[in-house]
Amino acid sequence: MSEAHGAPVPIGSAVYNQILQFLYVEARLLDEIRLKEWGATLAEDLIYNAPLRETRPMSQQAASVVRTMQHFHDDWRSVMGRIVRLTGTKSAWAEDPPSRTRRLVTNVMVEETDKPQEYSVRSYLLVTRSRFNFDEFDLISGERRDVLRVDGDSFKLARREILLDQAVLGTPNLAIFL
Repeated sequence: MSEAHGAPVPIGSAVYNQILQFLYVEARLLDEIRLKEWGATLAEDLIYNAPLRETRPMSQQAASVVRTMQHFHDDWRSVMGRIVRLTGTKSAWAEDPPSRTRRLVTNVMVEETDKPQEYSVRSYLLVTRSRFNFDEFDLISGERRDVLRVDGDSFKLARREILLDQAVLGTPNLAIFL
């Protein structure tokens, strides 16, 4: 992941607003299960992962994210394979019928990186997920650490690390994209 210089992109600036729009459109594409369109927003060198969390004492909080074990660690090719499986086959039983989701993206902070035309973006994510006709739903929350790369008038997602808030997930699977 490109290292942030610490130079924040001002909230309300043109670049900040473009990044915010990208994130909102991305959430909408995923909630509306427009996965092929979402796939077109991904850089071909994409790294998309979610490391495990461990509950640790206050003095060991820096070690609570375990990057040697992951809920998933995908690249562009494996994400595109998941998209094809979900949209073009009958073997995606975990998402057929599909989950009803709502992604809320907040607390967006953007910084420049050491690479021109790339931005480090941190955001909070809350996903509600409903399945079948159940009256209960799953809540998935966490922080996303992204790298967005300028691509014409928009961006491509080059990196996404999702730091889930739960050490034990309260959802039966992570067959949805975060």
